[in-house]
Amino acid sequence: MKQARRGLLLAAALVLLPQAAHAQKKKPSKGGDTAAAPVDMDADQQANPPASPSTPPAGGETTTPSPEGLGTPPATGGVDICQITPDADVCKAQKEINLAQEAKKTIRAEVYAVQQQYVIKAQRFEIMPYFEFTLNDQFVSHDAPGLALNYYITQVLAVGVNANWYDGLNADSDFNFQNRRAARIAVPLNDYQLSADLNFTYVPMYGKFAGFGDFIFHYDVYVDGGVGLIRTKPIPIIDPDNRSFPDWNNLVNFDVGIGFRIFFNRWLSAVLEVRDLIYSEKIESLTINAADPTNKAFWYDNGTHITNDVQMQVGLSFLLPTSFEYRLPK
Repeated sequence: MKQARRGLLLAAALVLLPQAAHAQKKKPSKGGDTAAAPVDMDADQQANPPASPSTPPAGGETTTPSPEGLGTPPATGGVDICQITPDADVCKAQKEINLAQEAKKTIRAEVYAVQQQYVIKAQRFEIMPYFEFTLNDQFVSHDAPGLALNYYITQVLAVGVNANWYDGLNADSDFNFQNRRAARIAVPLNDYQLSADLNFTYVPMYGKFAGFGDFIFHYDVYVDGGVGLIRTKPIPIIDPDNRSFPDWNNLVNFDVGIGFRIFFNRWLSAVLEVRDLIYSEKIESLTINAADPTNKAFWYDNGTHITNDVQMQVGLSFLLPTSFEYRLPK
């Protein structure tokens, strides 16, 4: 019975002995023997854990990701990339920006919800040739080519001049001719030679719209006004046999207008404008001095006649220089 128990204990010892030897790591001998006993994989991983991001690598250098690409460039294999490519943007920024000071600054980020304007007009010249038609005179038309020159002081404010040449293009309407012949009623008419004005332009609105598929048209609306000179003279209608008006009268006029401009690119646009020239006209007298019809003192009417010449102008606008550079606020 005692021998059976001893046999069972010996068998259990033989089974447990290899497991205890496998779980324990053999201590190195005093003689410097480096031969190590078989080590379990889990035990080896616990004894030599992987290097964490905060643990310096073997070379003794640390790799710290730079904020926003402006800090110290990461080292690769112990070599600073700025030593290889000193002209890189991150290397230049490292020399120019002190991250410690920048981190202390208060950030006031500005978000612009409105898109930048397609065309910048500030500090640019505008050359605008056009042709104008009379809209409100059914008796005589005053069509004329014209030219406007403007300089934009700011994006929305401009100062300039414009001039129209009417001489040779004034035409009596068929309605007036038929009216005189049928009813024996004559209406005083005036001929224009030229007009020139000093104007101020203000651009209160701009925008864009889609057209022709995916093409985007940009436009703006402007108003203008100013003062100038217009040269006119009566056309002899009441007594053409005795009267003639060879001299032009220099009259002061005021003008106001509103225009619409559509841009084809950043320097060329089409312009449509309606303008009203307001001035005090000198017209032919409706009465004839029977005693002396050749007396020039009776040729002009003595009354004051405020005249509105409403014109429609169609033309092109050229902005110079043709290119510009955006200057964003800092």
